[in-house]
Amino acid sequence: MDASFIKTFAFILVAATGCAIATIGMKMASGNWSFFALALLLLGFFAATQSEVHLMRGIDLGVLYLLIIAVETVAVLGYAWVIGEGLGPRDAMGGLLILAGMAVVTH
Repeated sequence: MDASFIKTFAFILVAATGCAIATIGMKMASGNWSFFALALLLLGFFAATQSEVHLMRGIDLGVLYLLIIAVETVAVLGYAWVIGEGLGPRDAMGGLLILAGMAVVTH
């Protein structure tokens, strides 16, 4: 692995994590708005935006979007499981299809 791959992968992780953090903030706000929920939304979207802007300089939008969505999907489904919303067979299959689609498009 070269340094450029590692750097790109790190930015993809930051973008996906930012989106996932914003999603967690939205989930918290759906029950009751709080400063913490708003902070998660703003922090998550800021991190995702900055990372994606950097990544778009060197990666095609379609491939980039799929990579970010694949990583974000795993993170959000994991969070859903942690808060007790569980992963049914349909949820797990949807997550696997997103990951499979990403693999097909990027190879």
